[in-house]
Amino acid sequence: TVLTSLAYSDFSSALWVGMPKKFVGENSKAVAAKARKAAAQEEQAIRKQKQIEDEYWKDDDKNLAKKQARKEEQERKKMELLKKKAETKALMEEEVSSIKTAGKQPISKITRAQIVAETERRNQAATGTVKKAPETHIEQPLEENINRLQIEGDEARTVDEAISILSSKDAEVDKHPEKRLKAAYAAFEEVAMPRIKEENPTLRLSQLKQILRKEWMKSPENPLNQRQA
Repeated sequence: TVLTSLAYSDFSSALWVGMPKKFVGENSKAVAAKARKAAAQEEQAIRKQKQIEDEYWKDDDKNLAKKQARKEEQERKKMELLKKKAETKALMEEEVSSIKTAGKQPISKITRAQIVAETERRNQAATGTVKKAPETHIEQPLEENINRLQIEGDEARTVDEAISILSSKDAEVDKHPEKRLKAAYAAFEEVAMPRIKEENPTLRLSQLKQILRKEWMKSPENPLNQRQA
């Protein structure tokens, strides 16, 4: 029995040593704090990611708006340039057409009073005197036996010769109206363009030519203005 008691005691001790220790549970406060910290970190990460995405789309929208604005500005400038080119072309065609019409105008029969009035008009234009109202055939007394007329140094014995003298001078001037207009414009551009460039150093060539064109339309060197004067 003694041996039996000793053996039972050793077996109980060995059994006690081999058993695992009792599980000790974690502190509930520590677990809650850890969970709150994890939730806060996750929320912060989500907020940061959302902020990054918002900034990305915000920049993208801004770039798209800039591109669209640049595109619209380019289209506007293109249409404005085409409009100005069309206006310039129309003005040039109108000038050339008016000069052609004036050069090809048929010569109608004229009276002696009209010949005298034309001579007076030319003399007044040359001397700068005040223009008087032309005399009509009613106001001017008739003269008999008119054998010769002298107009600006050219002698005419008949009305037909007088008409020929008057018309030939205009015909010589307007024989090539387009070439005369282009030559006058080229000479005007050669003189005026350097000055316009100096006065407007930041403008493009097309803008400088627009300024030149406006000055040309008002310039006394423009043959059309000379004709109107």
